[in-house]
Amino acid sequence: MTQTQTPETSRAPELHLFQAVVGGLRQDLFRDASAYRPLQPTAVNPKLARFVPKSIRPHLGLFPHAVVAFLALIVFAMAYEEFNVGFAPLALLASCAPPVIVLLTLVRPVLAFWASLASAPVIGYFTGFDSGWPYSHVTFFSHLVVLGVVAARTRPRTAAWMWLVTAAFSLFTEMMLGIGRGSDSIPLLFTAALLLLFVTVLQVRRQADREVIAQQTVTAQERSRRTLLEERTTIARELHDVVAHHMSVVAIQAEAAPYRVENPPPELEQAFLTIRENAVAALTELRRILGVVRAEDYEAPDAPQPTLADLDSLVRNVQEAGLVVEKTVTGAVRELPQGVELSAYRIVQEALSNVLRHAPGAAAKVEVSYVLGGLGLRIANGPARGLVKPSPGAGHGITGMRERVTMLGGEMTAEATEDGGYEVAAFVPVSREESDQ
Repeated sequence: MTQTQTPETSRAPELHLFQAVVGGLRQDLFRDASAYRPLQPTAVNPKLARFVPKSIRPHLGLFPHAVVAFLALIVFAMAYEEFNVGFAPLALLASCAPPVIVLLTLVRPVLAFWASLASAPVIGYFTGFDSGWPYSHVTFFSHLVVLGVVAARTRPRTAAWMWLVTAAFSLFTEMMLGIGRGSDSIPLLFTAALLLLFVTVLQVRRQADREVIAQQTVTAQERSRRTLLEERTTIARELHDVVAHHMSVVAIQAEAAPYRVENPPPELEQAFLTIRENAVAALTELRRILGVVRAEDYEAPDAPQPTLADLDSLVRNVQEAGLVVEKTVTGAVRELPQGVELSAYRIVQEALSNVLRHAPGAAAKVEVSYVLGGLGLRIANGPARGLVKPSPGAGHGITGMRERVTMLGGEMTAEATEDGGYEVAAFVPVSREESDQ
């Protein structure tokens, strides 16, 4: 069965190409043609700045502006010399138009291009068209200046469109508006083509240099980051080996300690049992977390992550270590996203560990609040009591808790209280849609 192709379908690619061409022209030369686009100061090359007096160096970024102003001055001098004294007021006004249009390229480049084209026949009329139609000497030079400046401020496609529009305008004025004089369109188009080609090559070269510099910067950053990650991986592996070894020794010694004492009291046996269980749990979790750095093909064991439902066991664990903890849960208990549950558990775990280390003998309170917009946590303790000295720390625990809360988009405060204790308060936002998942 053969399919017939309709004329509309056969013309679709050509129509699409025509629409793309017209769309590019409209975007480059018609859309926001009068938009205000001031020329920004350029970056100064430090190597070239060394040869310039110090008083001028801060203004080197305005060098392109000075060049355009100098060209506008030349255009004004040419126009002043060419205007017709018989129409002195209008001719003088016409002679001021080309330099103004050149200066307009500094703030409204596309509008300056259209103004240069539209003003060429008018200015040529007042100067007598001594050099040809439709461009006089002054408009010939000023239009080349406008083309070069606008091309340097836009992209290469705009330069091509400007040349084509200039060619179409020159052809139209010669064929439809000719006044019997010679034409200077061909010299203008040839010179403009060379100028625009030169500017476009410089633009492409400058863009390529910027891309190379950007790529080199990214490569250097990636190399530095990779080196840092390799160093951290090495440290993590060493940490895993050292801590795993010592935790294994602690677990074995805690298990064997009751057998070295004749008729040990039950409290002592329970204490060593708790030490062994904590050591084994810490060793298992350490291997699960840091094991990934041991090898690329490492597979973490499929063990459930702790949640807020495991807080009771955590509280019992620290109570057996001698910490008095009071846990309070407010609000309607509901299941939260796994990341929120795990982070909340780790925050409470780290906060209670800090109480054990930094405030021995103090009582602690754990408050978990299920509110409509998320989850609130508060872990507070009083001042240290007893003979055991607080253990110094580097503050990484607080930093880790803050990073967890920030990652979830929450807020956290950690500060000393008026009674000499410490309080950690955090709020993690949880939307209703996340809670229902």
